[in-house]
Amino acid sequence: MFGFQCAADGGGYTWFGNSRENQTTAWSNDPVSNRLSEAIYVQDEKDGILLSPTLAPLKSPDGTHVARHGFGYSVFERDAHRLRMELLQTVPLTDTVKLSRLRLTNNSPTARTFSVTFYAEWVLGPNRAASAPYLTTGIDEQTGAMFARNPWNVQMGEQVAFADMGGKQTGWSGDRREFLGAHGRLAAPKALTSRQALSNRTGAGLDPCCALQANVTLEAGGSTELVIMLGAASNAAEARSLIARYRSISVDDVLAEVKQYWSETLGAVQVKTPDRALDIMLNGWLLYQTLSCRMWARSGFYQTSGAYGFRDQLQDSMALLTTRPAIAREHILRAAARQFVEGDFQHWWLPSTGMGVRTRISDDTVWLANCVAQYVKVTGERDLLDEIVPFIEGQSLAPGEHDAFFQPRHSEESASLYEHCARALDRSLPFGAHGLPLMGTGDWNDGMNRVGEGGKGESVWLGWFLFTTLKTFAPVAAERGDTKRAAAWRDRAKGLRAALDRHAWDGRWYRRGFFDDGTVLGSAQSEECQIDSIAQSWSVLSGGGTAERAATAMDESYRQLVRQDDSLALLFTPPFDKTPKDPGYIKAYPPGIRENGGQYTHGAIWSVFAHAGLGQADRALEVFSLLNPINHARSEAAAKTYRVEPYVIAADVYSMPPHVGRGGWTWYTGSAGWMYRAGLEAILGVTREGSQLRIKPCIVGQWDGFELAIKFGTTRYEIKLMRDDGKAEHKSPDVKRLSPGEFLIALQDEGGVRRITLPFSAVQPKS
Repeated sequence: MFGFQCAADGGGYTWFGNSRENQTTAWSNDPVSNRLSEAIYVQDEKDGILLSPTLAPLKSPDGTHVARHGFGYSVFERDAHRLRMELLQTVPLTDTVKLSRLRLTNNSPTARTFSVTFYAEWVLGPNRAASAPYLTTGIDEQTGAMFARNPWNVQMGEQVAFADMGGKQTGWSGDRREFLGAHGRLAAPKALTSRQALSNRTGAGLDPCCALQANVTLEAGGSTELVIMLGAASNAAEARSLIARYRSISVDDVLAEVKQYWSETLGAVQVKTPDRALDIMLNGWLLYQTLSCRMWARSGFYQTSGAYGFRDQLQDSMALLTTRPAIAREHILRAAARQFVEGDFQHWWLPSTGMGVRTRISDDTVWLANCVAQYVKVTGERDLLDEIVPFIEGQSLAPGEHDAFFQPRHSEESASLYEHCARALDRSLPFGAHGLPLMGTGDWNDGMNRVGEGGKGESVWLGWFLFTTLKTFAPVAAERGDTKRAAAWRDRAKGLRAALDRHAWDGRWYRRGFFDDGTVLGSAQSEECQIDSIAQSWSVLSGGGTAERAATAMDESYRQLVRQDDSLALLFTPPFDKTPKDPGYIKAYPPGIRENGGQYTHGAIWSVFAHAGLGQADRALEVFSLLNPINHARSEAAAKTYRVEPYVIAADVYSMPPHVGRGGWTWYTGSAGWMYRAGLEAILGVTREGSQLRIKPCIVGQWDGFELAIKFGTTRYEIKLMRDDGKAEHKSPDVKRLSPGEFLIALQDEGGVRRITLPFSAVQPKS
């Protein structure tokens, strides 16, 4: 795995294998300076004017600057001082090299000579400060490219990082002090501002960097291009092979392959609705965010973890079931292999070593079965349950110990994936005094890590989620002849539903849980966190809440947590601030920030499912629209308030002055996968069930219909739904009309295009 990250002003960082453990160049999340570790400079050799194709690091106000981000590539355009610069950056589908193609056009009436300098700060490990003293650089005799090595990297000591300008480099330096100067800045590197030639110095014992320089001469109106490579390989021979390969390949051909891959992946499902902002997110950006950032890179501006979160990527993978089910299947098996023989899981782990954390967080043991059941339902592939997966072994947590970070041993014991799911569910069944699941050191909300740290606190949300999963997975057990477990799970689900009905209802909404001492969390009697969104939403999603109570709870959730004027849907209110009860580290966040009473988008999305489940089409679409980042940037004022990318989901949006409406933690959030599912499954009502497609829209009366294109094997289905209030008849051997607003389509992998028009009744808005 190889990738890079960049922002609107350019820069970013690059990694090889793992975005945290093996950074090729340095990652920074400094919110003030956003310091770069890579830069490209273009200098007019006559007058010394220094330019860059990206806004950073020079920050010059001269000329125009445009940044365009596509699926798998970014383009930066700059016009300044009669020079047009266009920088394209992309990574091939399979090779570990970042290609930066710089096109220069001389728009002046005379010939000009420019020097082009590529600069990067080597890391070759998790931290530049730790690895820099051990790095060595040199110019490879066979290719002329700069090589960098870190023999002290325990996991990747043989790796070779490299940089190249298509063999056109005429000067270089591996000394950061030489290039920047003793107190130099990227905005004014000494080697360029002083017009000094690079010394060609490389080796060990330097403050390591990569500076490569080439000269180009352009006639009046003339153009040229230069391809800069930054890559890494397992050894020098592989590095040389990559350099030779990409010196002879057209970047346009590489880009065409990248675009084709993403077109096939993201184009597997396409929609056209009256809501253009919804279409843009569903037709690409949400799945791109889920796959490229969450599943693969596991990195963003706010965090570069490189690790897999047990519950995190399992949920992400569920959004890929219609487009890339093989990726979901692979990850389910990967996650199952992180289960201890006792039934619990590593909460997160680093894939290169298996190092990770064992915790008392309670919902991890439920997610595997929940996601496996969803996978089987959507794909129809039941053989997944028979896959044999090993366990791991390691030290148990001592009494009072929240977690432990260590490298577990591979166990000699293995079992079917079904057994892994079953063992985890069995471990989830100890309940507390109210008959509800124990909260441990956090359920879905890890920030509430001290609500149940004593082993007695209980979670209402986990009650709904566990009820859902037991109800879903019991038939799987029965089908496999595991009748004892099936009966036990059904009994526990029945008892759990009764306990939730008896102890979770607060009068107008459902409580969030109980502290170790029995104090209620999420009650009208609570000083803070009186009503929590996810406890209300899952009373509907689970089907466990009574119809009257679930509807009342969602009414209260909408009334108290949805702030239309601020375009916010809060996680709970009021935020934790002064209450003497200690819910955990969530209280360390300022009120209204992240999980502490801000819009925590992951939880808010579940309310879209809940409103749709109640037939509240207007509210479902309204909340979806509030969460849609495009709608936070429809004006200059709104964009200045939101302050983050308008094409990817933000994990949270702040709710308290002076930062009301400001987005945070974009890209690296599980909200993207759930947002995709909310739009497709909850609002448009499109779900695949093996070789059938169920369509049950929950859309407002103002919509006259929508269009759906979906691939099933080699067949492309183009489906048009047109509102007719359920009066028209539809006759097709492939379509079964279950109700005026629900259809079941038999899918066939026969190639070609099949066009189907369905008349349906719109769900009437409910207040």
